[in-house]
Amino acid sequence: MVLGVDVGGTFTDAALITPVGLFTGKAPSTADDQSIGVMAAVRGALGAADARPEDVERLVHGMTVGTNALLEGNTARTALVATEGFTDLEELGRQARPDLYRLCARGPEPIVPAERRVAAPERQGPDGLLRELDVA
Repeated sequence: MVLGVDVGGTFTDAALITPVGLFTGKAPSTADDQSIGVMAAVRGALGAADARPEDVERLVHGMTVGTNALLEGNTARTALVATEGFTDLEELGRQARPDLYRLCARGPEPIVPAERRVAAPERQGPDGLLRELDVA
């Protein structure tokens, strides 16, 4: 049996695939301790299938809550350590933008502001290490 769990901002869903069909469980997400919502949804799916935890052969876990945090701008204060020369990639982004020909188009605010980005003096190439990280 395969058990899939997705933690969302509002609900946590579990889906259990068994030889006889698909069984689901749903529970409110619990932000303070996500394991509570996960276990409630898993118990619901296992109960619907009349299955035991030891019957599960594989677990697949997803976190829609992470995507929601990015979309809503509700992220934790964080820093970024990146290879020298690549700390500004977050602001540069890609050319895929809805207003390609709009000269004054603004991109989204970066998740990590420039003052909390640190350049690591190291370099990787396609064939391996080019310059070892200097931790001094």
